[in-house]
Amino acid sequence: MKRVERRRDARKPGIHNTLHQHRRVRKSKETAVNMCVPKAMADTTEINKPFSPEETRRIVHHLQQPAVFLNMTCDWPVLHWTAVHLSSCLGDRLIRFRLGRKEKTQAPAPLFETQCSYVEASVAQFLSWTQGQSGTDVGPFSEYSCSEYWAYADYKYIAMMFQDQPFMFEHVKWSEFGFEGRNGRESTLWIGTEGANTPCHLDSYGCNLVLQVQGRKRWHLFPPEDTAKLYPTRIPYEESSVFSQVAVLHPDLRRFPAFHGASEHIVTLQPGQVLYVPRHWWHYVESVDPITVSVNSWIELEVDDVARVGEAVTKTVVCAIKSARSDDNTDSWLNPTEEEVTSHNENMQYLNLAARAWAQKQRSSCHSKLSPELRDTCQVKRDSGGQIKKNSDRVRNCAPFSIPYGPHLISVRCQQELRRTTPEDVEVNSSSNSAVRSQEDCAVSSDPAQTTKFAAAVRLDQRTHGCNAGSTRCRECDCADGTSKNLSEDYKASTHTTITTNDLLDCLVHPDIITRVTELLLEKHTGSDTTT
Repeated sequence: MKRVERRRDARKPGIHNTLHQHRRVRKSKETAVNMCVPKAMADTTEINKPFSPEETRRIVHHLQQPAVFLNMTCDWPVLHWTAVHLSSCLGDRLIRFRLGRKEKTQAPAPLFETQCSYVEASVAQFLSWTQGQSGTDVGPFSEYSCSEYWAYADYKYIAMMFQDQPFMFEHVKWSEFGFEGRNGRESTLWIGTEGANTPCHLDSYGCNLVLQVQGRKRWHLFPPEDTAKLYPTRIPYEESSVFSQVAVLHPDLRRFPAFHGASEHIVTLQPGQVLYVPRHWWHYVESVDPITVSVNSWIELEVDDVARVGEAVTKTVVCAIKSARSDDNTDSWLNPTEEEVTSHNENMQYLNLAARAWAQKQRSSCHSKLSPELRDTCQVKRDSGGQIKKNSDRVRNCAPFSIPYGPHLISVRCQQELRRTTPEDVEVNSSSNSAVRSQEDCAVSSDPAQTTKFAAAVRLDQRTHGCNAGSTRCRECDCADGTSKNLSEDYKASTHTTITTNDLLDCLVHPDIITRVTELLLEKHTGSDTTT
């Protein structure tokens, strides 16, 4: 099943399972089920949260850059979902783990999913492997050394993993963020070891809410306007994901010089915290603790209808060109998350369905009262950078909205801005106690000094070098002169470059080109200029 299909399925109600049906399960399952019910669920004491669901949704609607919510999830049962707890819930059920060599993380080229190994194993076997055990206790992990490899069970849909334990969906409470009815059924689970990472990419659809459950993850984020500096590519191809050719941790600045000017935002997410990732923000994510667990949910947006047309165009072009026989068309170009190469007829059918769905949505939206939250106008307008503009006129409260940053909501700031912070800020951020801690309760001091520490901690996860270039621009030492020790072998070998099929594709399906082609197709399809 394709990743984008899994994403959509996870957002739908799916097969209706009720607690009444669950009570009829065989008694042999009752013990395992009881183990999966956190003791905290017995405590029904209401806890005051810093923001109401309505306030939180309005904040999300107005946020234009990543931000971290604190003290919103302290009573969520999902915080009990450690790897050990999940092992007891899932038993011998096998899930797919992706494995990558740790040494590849230091390379000046991304480690894409097509270059990884895969095993089907239980969470119990995974835990035994992380503890240095071997033999039958670790199952298929026995072929991989824990000291040389990291492992990652990524994009695991809770609706599929716990289809026989639907009560666990209620452990995730996105409704408290203002998205009524959204819970674990519309969420995905991620389990990894230190070093496990997701290649730098942007998601074509929606925005993202991410809850850290166990361990810490470091997020490297870049705004949509940095797309050219991230050198986008659709190889390997995966619907709904645009990958970057840059190795974010160790960039090859000779091959990708524009990346030097990218506006990097870094935050290390702690257990209990929720990160909001706006639409089309690039992100590279790495696990920094021995075991990490997180849960996320992609939130649909009105502009996703246009994005689906663009994705259909991209898929049609990529499949047509990469399916053609040629001397340089022998690479592994289809991401493992995609099942198979679809035919041109199938791709054209999907393109037409996407265009018709967009047109139908436009007609119905223009004749109905739209919700002001997370909605756009019937006319899709774009700025000079190709980004779809938001229409603030439909916001219920026309008065300017001030985002309530403070101890419960921290903006993830750009690293370049943080290099201009005061010595006092740097001292706070470099201290061992500067990281925002996970919450055992929802109480946070109202002391201004404490608030400053919270804000500074999330704003800055910065490790400086002698050149003071910051956490990623230096990397021993990719500094302002543009020189890099991480020169690619391809670049060293020759200054003359032959245009390859993938080079051609990178131009044909560049996000800017796809945006314009989509606009032209929709104009032609509707016989109007509503998309310009």
